Amino acid sequence: MKRIVLWLLGTVSAVVLMFGYHTSTSGPEPSVGPTIGGGANETPATTAPGASTVTGSVAQTQWGPVQVRLTEQAGKITAVNVVQYPNGNHRDAEINQYALPILINETVQAQSAQIDMVSGATVTSDGYIRSLQSALDQGR
Repeated sequence: MKRIVLWLLGTVSAVVLMFGYHTSTSGPEPSVGPTIGGGANETPATTAPGASTVTGSVAQTQWGPVQVRLTEQAGKITAVNVVQYPNGNHRDAEINQYALPILINETVQAQSAQIDMVSGATVTSDGYIRSLQSALDQGR
């Protein structure tokens, strides 16, 4: 009987420790690309002469805020910087590492907010498009 109780306590302890383990998220954020910012306190990027930078409003999503900053020169979008995006856990970072470069590329190619959402990143895509549209409304 004593062995069973010790075995049960050991097993329960191991299971509790496994489910209670949190991976480290305090290290550097994975690099998503040169045009994706790290947060709201980011300093504005230097722009070329004649270029203007416009920051869209923050789009609140169920996974966190999304905010887009774009650079326009001669009426064309030349760069997009995602200032804020959901990155509170490993899954958010993984999804956005994949989705944001696609959204940025689509934006530069389309020169508008009429872009496709990224499958598997619907919430981020929706927030990105809403913030992008607000930036375009301010800049044009």
